[in-house]
Order: sequence, then C-alpha cells, then structure tokens
Amino acid sequence: MIDKIVPSVESAVAGIRNGATIMIGGFGQAGTPFNLVQALVEQGAQGLTVISNSISQAALLVENRRVRKLIASFPIWVDRTRPNPLDEQVPAGEIELVMVPQGTLAEAIRAAGAGIAAFYTPTGAGTLVEEGKEKRIFNGRECLLELALKADAALVKAYKGDRMGNLVYRMTARNFNPLMAMAAELTIAEVEKIVDVGELDPEVIVTPGIFVDRVVKAPKRGEWMYQSESKLK
Repeated sequence: MIDKIVPSVESAVAGIRNGATIMIGGFGQAGTPFNLVQALVEQGAQGLTVISNSISQAALLVENRRVRKLIASFPIWVDRTRPNPLDEQVPAGEIELVMVPQGTLAEAIRAAGAGIAAFYTPTGAGTLVEEGKEKRIFNGRECLLELALKADAALVKAYKGDRMGNLVYRMTARNFNPLMAMAAELTIAEVEKIVDVGELDPEVIVTPGIFVDRVVKAPKRGEWMYQSESKLK
C-alpha cells in the first residue's frame, strides 16, 4: 500500500536545497505549517524564494536571514513590540520584496496547479503593479498579463491526512493550502491527525493524495512563529 507518512518534521523537509522556491500555506496564523517552517530553519537551507500570503508564514526564515526573495500580499509585521525585519533587510538589499495583490497571488498559484502558464486580470492596471507587464484590453477594460507561480516545494497545513496523502482542512485553514499543494514539485503536509485509508469521507477530501508527497503528524501550534521564545539563531 502507498504510504506517504514520514516519522518527523525533520525528515519531512529533508532534501530542500539552497536557493529553492518554497510556498508556505496559511492566512495569518490559520493553516500555517508552523512546525515545518521551524524544521526548515533548523535544516539550514538558505537563499530561498518564499511565496506566501504574508510575512507571518515565513517569519522564522526571514528573521534568520534564509530568504533572498519574498513574494507576498502583506509584508506586514503584526508584532508591534518588535521591528519588522523587512525594514532592515529590504533597504540593505538582503531581500527582494515583490508585493502581489492577494487575488492575483491566489490565481497565479492556482494557475500553476492547473497547468496554465499565465492569465490576464484587470487588477493593478493603471498602478505601479503594471510596471514591466504586458497589457491588453478586454471588453473595454485594460488588463495585465500575470505569470503563474510554481514552486520546488510547498509546505501546507491540514487537519487530517491519511497514508495515501488525502487531506481535509478545517475552516479558514482552507485558504492558500489547497492551491499551493497543487502548484509544487514536492508537497509536504503537516497534519494534526493521521487516519486510516478509507476513513475520510471522499466528499470532504479537498486535496487528493495525488498532489501530496509527504505527510507528517505534528503538534498543534497556537503561537505566532515570530514570538521570541520560538525564534532561532
């Protein structure tokens, strides 16, 4: 029988190389694979390109200077007691920051998973977002050509998974995770519960196991990754 379960978060992120492009699921705290991100920091990969909705998903990686490029919608640091590391690293040229409208980001990831190379959208037309992009007019509206976003690896968080890699999400964790699971060469899923094959109702499976390569059971993390007690150096 197919068995995609790996014994630890360390083994789950094994093989991610320097310079890889990594997608990290989540929408703020909801659905963020905290344990996998921390394991990746400890693994040591650097020079990463990270695609995430906000900086919060990649906080540990950014703080430990493992990221060379961040593609995100919200490079906002929620912890008001500490400075946003991007405030230092972006002006110093340590990180290239690419801001993408949230809907465009989601569609660019979805397009990659669907095998679509690019798409047109009116979002950003007439703003700084259009710089360097092809434009066409459809039904009287100016649209920008946006390229699909794919990754070498996607780190996603689900509620339940089985040994074949089928995944079920809870509430708002069903955000960027299903899209990213389809858009990477290697998809690694952190789950709260592992169940037997056949236990998941096919009608509630969101991500079929064909898109998932590794599944690891990890403890639920309630804290933000950029809290000082979980910061690594």
